[in-house]
Amino acid sequence: MASLDLIVISQLGFGLLLLVAGGDSFVRGSVAIARRLGLSPLLIGLTLVGFGTSTPELLTSLQAALAGSPGIAIGNVVGSNTANILLILGIAALIQPLRTTAQAFKRDGTVVLLAALACLGVVLLGEIGRGAGLALVAALLVYVGYTYIQETRAPDASAAMHEAEAAIEPRPHRVWLALLFTIGGLLATLLGAKLLVDGAIELAAAAGISETIVGLTVVAVGTSLPELTVSLVAAFRREADVAFGNIVGSNIYNVLGILGITAIVTPIAVPPEIIALDIWVMLGATVLLLVFAVTGWRVNRLEGGILLTAYAAYMTVLFAMPT
Repeated sequence: MASLDLIVISQLGFGLLLLVAGGDSFVRGSVAIARRLGLSPLLIGLTLVGFGTSTPELLTSLQAALAGSPGIAIGNVVGSNTANILLILGIAALIQPLRTTAQAFKRDGTVVLLAALACLGVVLLGEIGRGAGLALVAALLVYVGYTYIQETRAPDASAAMHEAEAAIEPRPHRVWLALLFTIGGLLATLLGAKLLVDGAIELAAAAGISETIVGLTVVAVGTSLPELTVSLVAAFRREADVAFGNIVGSNIYNVLGILGITAIVTPIAVPPEIIALDIWVMLGATVLLLVFAVTGWRVNRLEGGILLTAYAAYMTVLFAMPT
């Protein structure tokens, strides 16, 4: 058992390493190619960077769904969104209070709430089919298109943030190297996702817990490491708007993009425990984010502490529940 645990933990760790490194390489390579093709920094930030940083979550959920592990596939999305708000935003706010503005938050705050409600709606169906997946992806395309048009006509803080996201350094400057970064990063992310999913399935079996719990915790937090890194770096640099926008944007992409694309590829049966508890925790965390954001247009250290305490309480309840 001890040797099996060591193998499984090593597999999980190596899978996570490949996910993070591969996802970063993929984004840098694809951004470099897009810049060579003359695409605007705003469009690159909205699409390639926004979706590219969600590649680890996407490939992990796809691998899990195709492997017949819906608890990991859906738990990854629901758990990532919950961890993004309660864990990552909580830690970032303790480092540096995170500010936002009414202008920047009016659109994205509304969309992140609508995305959470859409996630609740499709989860309560009991199975997320291709029709629901198409609707989610269509909503994402509408959001990206509307955001691009709005920020092109009247640039605001969000536009500046998206353009800054496109200015990734260092990035490959030669075309062949950019292609190598892109293809190599995608292959590494694919392999990392497979190792992570296989390791999560084995870990659940070895530890005697459900795959859903592993998906909500180990897998969800692991695939959220890029968001954690970006938010912490932004907080230390006192770029609070970047840290805040990173979390909000990630949660929108997770539901509309990742869950949507996964359901289009293969319909996903929703585990009963997610319907009973976890989707409501995710929705509650989203509402808490909105309340904290609009009261003073910042998430202060006290509120960050509340978010972290809520995540600790959620983890306690999650592992105390019978499997």
